[in-house]
Amino acid sequence: MKIIVLGAGAWGTALALSAASNPLARHAVTLWARDAAQARSMQAQRENARYLAGVALPPALRISALPLDQLDQLVAGADLLIVATPMAGLRGMLTHLRGCRMPLAWLCKGFEAAHPGELGLLAHEVQAQVAPELMAGVLSGPSFALEVARGQPAALVAASAHEAVRCALVTAFHSPTLRVYANDDLVGVEVGGAVKNVLAIASGLCDGLNLGLNARAALITRGLAEMTRLGLALGARSDTFMGLSGLGDLVLTATGDLSRNRQVGLALARGQTLQEAVASLGHVAEGVYCARTVVQRAACLGVEMPIAQAVVALLDGRLQPAQAVALLMGREPAAELT
Repeated sequence: MKIIVLGAGAWGTALALSAASNPLARHAVTLWARDAAQARSMQAQRENARYLAGVALPPALRISALPLDQLDQLVAGADLLIVATPMAGLRGMLTHLRGCRMPLAWLCKGFEAAHPGELGLLAHEVQAQVAPELMAGVLSGPSFALEVARGQPAALVAASAHEAVRCALVTAFHSPTLRVYANDDLVGVEVGGAVKNVLAIASGLCDGLNLGLNARAALITRGLAEMTRLGLALGARSDTFMGLSGLGDLVLTATGDLSRNRQVGLALARGQTLQEAVASLGHVAEGVYCARTVVQRAACLGVEMPIAQAVVALLDGRLQPAQAVALLMGREPAAELT
């Protein structure tokens, strides 16, 4: 297959590297970087020193930095396009890719930031506005870029309403070290990928305050209930949240030390400001940017999400860490399966 990965951050690089290294497939993979200087550095050093330092890029992986207005030359004849931008860059990239006929998938997880008077959108909702003609989907699931780049075992979900997209993603990325499962519940997979980032901030706060493993287990479980409620209200299937893009991604992001969103919660528990916590990462923590939208969409649908609401109050400075915990523990008793 001819695969083009648009975006040379950690995750885009890791997937491009993984596909190019698959000994059974012989894919022709090109990794596109918006920054020409970064592309030159990767080509010369054969590593992405900014995002995946110390991980060698395979000789077969091509690096490109064509200007955005020349992307049509790069993607011509491709079998699969992968958009590896953060959520904030998805709309602009899809605009450039209007009219493409090959399967396309994005990697970003979250809601687009809401504009005044509007609701923030999931990725497939952005695509429906910008380029509804695209045959598109998402590749998601529990995956730290560094581990995938190192060839450590992982499993992902290829979600789309189009069978051709699901099949292309499985063919492109399924390998001896990476299992890819197909799913047609695009809404559920995207909701899981978005909400788990918000919940990971809460989990980091829990661990940073030394509340214990009991507290963390309770938070993850009740967070999964919140995620599921929102997903069902948006049209997802409940079983999706028991899979890799729901429970799997939530457990990884809420407990793994490589999780940027969890690191934000840990930093806030140490007394750092939100600005200090985000600045220390050097990467995007999508949960910080989509938490308000998650709560906003839930409120419009009449869905109760107390953990997500507490995270937003914490990020906005309306609650201190200990106050957020007290607020959640002080809620009225309720039946569990609600």
